[in-house]
Amino acid sequence: MGLINLRLLCGLLLLILSAAAAAADFKVTDTRLRLLPGDLPAAGYFKLSNISGGPVSLVGAESPAFGHITMHKSIQDNGVARMEPVPRLEVAPGTSVEFSPGGYHLMLMKRQSPIDLGDEVTVTLVFADGQRFPIIFEAVSPASL
Repeated sequence: MGLINLRLLCGLLLLILSAAAAAADFKVTDTRLRLLPGDLPAAGYFKLSNISGGPVSLVGAESPAFGHITMHKSIQDNGVARMEPVPRLEVAPGTSVEFSPGGYHLMLMKRQSPIDLGDEVTVTLVFADGQRFPIIFEAVSPASL
């Protein structure tokens, strides 16, 4: 596939994703994928804003680039840091939730193929009402967060 065709395909994909975002009850910004070496799990960070009149419930995520994705929240318990799974995250109307280091995050495990810093990875957010929302994360170094 030529460079021009690849650019056209990328442009069409971004147009489709933008159209899907315009129809959604939420907005996703500040996407970053913290990439660690080898097959260590990556972490997905972003801001999820509910722009609807009712609650939205994030129940998961998936990506062809990873074999398994889960939502977690980092917590401090008696001075010990740990992660606990989050099966469902409710976002009230007019509010936002930050997925960031030390808080909520996606754990992306079992990388299916090599990913380099700067690569773009599509992750589809899955909502309780059946909405599926693909977003693009840029792979970044942990040092950049």
